Amino acid sequence: MMLDALPLDELRQRSSTKWATHGDDVLPLFVAETDFPLAAPIERVLSEALRIGDTGYVPPKTRYPDSFVSFAQRRWGWDVDPGRVRTTCDVMMGVAELLRAVTKPGQKVVVTSPVYPPFFGVHEESHTEYVDVPLLKTPGGWKLDLHGIDQAFAEGAVALLLCNPHNPTGTAHDAATLAELARIAASHGAAVVSDEIHAPLTMPGRDFTPFLSTGTDAEKVGFAVLSASKAFNLAGLKCAHIVTASEENAQIVQRIPVEVEWRTGLFGIKAGIAAFEEGDEWLDALRERLVSNQQLLVELLAEHVPGAVYEPGDAGFLAWVDMRATGLGDNPAARILEDARVAVNPGLSFGAPGVGFIRINYGTSPEILTDAIERIGVLIRA
Repeated sequence: MMLDALPLDELRQRSSTKWATHGDDVLPLFVAETDFPLAAPIERVLSEALRIGDTGYVPPKTRYPDSFVSFAQRRWGWDVDPGRVRTTCDVMMGVAELLRAVTKPGQKVVVTSPVYPPFFGVHEESHTEYVDVPLLKTPGGWKLDLHGIDQAFAEGAVALLLCNPHNPTGTAHDAATLAELARIAASHGAAVVSDEIHAPLTMPGRDFTPFLSTGTDAEKVGFAVLSASKAFNLAGLKCAHIVTASEENAQIVQRIPVEVEWRTGLFGIKAGIAAFEEGDEWLDALRERLVSNQQLLVELLAEHVPGAVYEPGDAGFLAWVDMRATGLGDNPAARILEDARVAVNPGLSFGAPGVGFIRINYGTSPEILTDAIERIGVLIRA
């Protein structure tokens, strides 16, 4: 079974960033929101909460940690201690607070471009500086530059922001690579903060390896930050969680100010519990749709956008497309928005390797995706 997106006329009634940023003549395929109806269990719990006015603060204890623990075991075979799961407002708040907890002002943190733009901006909040060690493009896909990361640690970097699965390439880093990364970090006394928000969207037949599951080195150096928000389209409800696998790192998280946990949204907690406990069928139907949309995007680009290069990733609903041979310049997203009336993310915002690239959100209907790529094709042929 595949999940169907909502029709365009209903989507245009939404007031979130994806649908409110541009006018009705623009097809929005940029920000990481999806166009599907809420999973029925989530709609049910939120509707019931509204009915009884259950819109207050998050209580000190919920079953959210236990719900995630069961989900992690069921989906990935990952054993998590519920006592080492602490909620926060969203993944990037968790990342910022963790960086503050494991670094001193002015210290350097490794990022691996092309990567999620907030990985560059978070350092203003955490009072750190980033050093970029770009991914390596290999015949087997995008890989971490482990030698470059080792060198960056040797030159003084004290932490690394890991994106696993990686945004925008969709790469789910393999277990051996992650274990070696953990060994390198441990040898330098460095920390690894792993953003694993896209993990529930790993494609059928592909493997996701949680960083903390790769051995004692990872347990020693690692912190993971996750959420149901990307998979179940819950970003506005404000709930994510931090996971640790050692007592020392659990204590570091416990020392983070309590206000960080208070900022979790009650609706986010409720929706997350419903997603983790009752959302498997909906999630699997979504994943089947995304597999289909990936293949459709490959076919559409080949037919309508000669010169575009796209290698489908292991996870997520975001496509990293090389447009350098299309003649649209270093920032093709600007031309595409202006002349094709399609909003995609500019590759430049993902770091220096993004020159000439765009990121396309294919978490939508085949009809919208087809219309968007056909519009871009008309621009290319003009």
